[in-house]
Amino acid sequence: MSLDTQSVSPRFAREATASEQPTLFRFATAGSVDDGKSTLVGRLLHDSKAILADQLEQVARTSADRGFAHGEFDFALLTDGLRAEREQGITIDVAYRYFATGARSFILADCPGHVQYTRNMVTGATTADAVVVLVDARKGVVEQTRRHLAVVALLRVPHVILAVNKIDLTGFDADAFAAVAADARAVSAELGIEDLHVLPVSALEGDNIVDRSARTPWYDGPALLELLETLPAADEAERRLEPLRLPVQLVLRPQGGLAPDLDADTAESLRDYRAVAGRISSGVVRVGDRVEIFPSGLSTQVTGIRSAGVEVDEATAPESVSLEFADDLDVARGALVVAAGSLPEVRREFDAELFQLDARTLTPGIRVLVKHGTATVQAIVAQIESRYDLDTLTHEPARELQTNDIGRVRLRLAADLPLEPYRTSRHEGSFLVIHPSDGATLAAGIVRG
Repeated sequence: MSLDTQSVSPRFAREATASEQPTLFRFATAGSVDDGKSTLVGRLLHDSKAILADQLEQVARTSADRGFAHGEFDFALLTDGLRAEREQGITIDVAYRYFATGARSFILADCPGHVQYTRNMVTGATTADAVVVLVDARKGVVEQTRRHLAVVALLRVPHVILAVNKIDLTGFDADAFAAVAADARAVSAELGIEDLHVLPVSALEGDNIVDRSARTPWYDGPALLELLETLPAADEAERRLEPLRLPVQLVLRPQGGLAPDLDADTAESLRDYRAVAGRISSGVVRVGDRVEIFPSGLSTQVTGIRSAGVEVDEATAPESVSLEFADDLDVARGALVVAAGSLPEVRREFDAELFQLDARTLTPGIRVLVKHGTATVQAIVAQIESRYDLDTLTHEPARELQTNDIGRVRLRLAADLPLEPYRTSRHEGSFLVIHPSDGATLAAGIVRG
């Protein structure tokens, strides 16, 4: 397969020759049905040279067969991969796309826009550095826009981009854009969103997607791709400064007989080998560090670190590693390795914000499982305090939560968990609520406090 050889904009060509190492940036997209989100994503991938030539040919043929009258092909077909998505003209599933420019590498989570699939947006936005929310320039901020902005605010996504799409259908009217931008800023201020960027775009025509458009002379901000290339990503240096957190996935030790071709010294060392493995969620660990193990509360010293099977002196988030300890401690899946003296407060009861994902109603007294990191404990929904009213952006008293509801609840656990507030740690402050019988995910939650 070969990459499409269409012309590249001068700005993109210059950046493609940059010598610096591209950084990784994760972003998600969201928007109401028919706001043109799939078209925008398709245009972004196409104009940034992330589409293969044979895929472009296939999309062009499909567009011609369907009588697409707005150009060579329908950009939305580049992203809506499921047959049901193409037939209904809506995005259903969260799809992850990967592309790169000379300045940065991207992971794009393309989230559904239909209200029925709002729950899928939570999945796409949880780890995002930014979320691009589309609105129709003719409709402005609607209920689904408020819902998306509310989810983004609760998930504390660092950067929010409001793309006012179909600006061409307003005749590139500056006043129409200003009205939508004012409404968006008012809603964002109510929700506590601090970093909001508003820009006019036409996904169908390509205005302000990769290059700044001459048809919006009243707009002096960056194009969408330019903004995505320059926004700061999650600062890995800051994550290194956070306390070590490593949820244990499994314990490694020799199983069965050893390979017959091993020399005696290696075979002897492997017989004594015991390590805990997992993915570091924050902080850094070095050989010689003192660590503490939850739930035992015992401390020990790190004597060895392996990353991808290679011995290293240190490792940092988000690497997956195995650690060897000086002492033979009783450690199992679900344990948490932390820097000595930094164990979070352990709780049996806590307040949370839940995003209801399952069709079954959540009511007080229901028994569930809470999955936090690699630990899973039995729990009960002790109280449902309120439900988020997206019209008034306030919490109203509620006795139950239904699909797509966002509510405040109190959960009571059967065992201690080391929970941290989501506002201080997006990794250690999030969890899942699971049905104990069929294993379905009922809700995604974040720890309040």
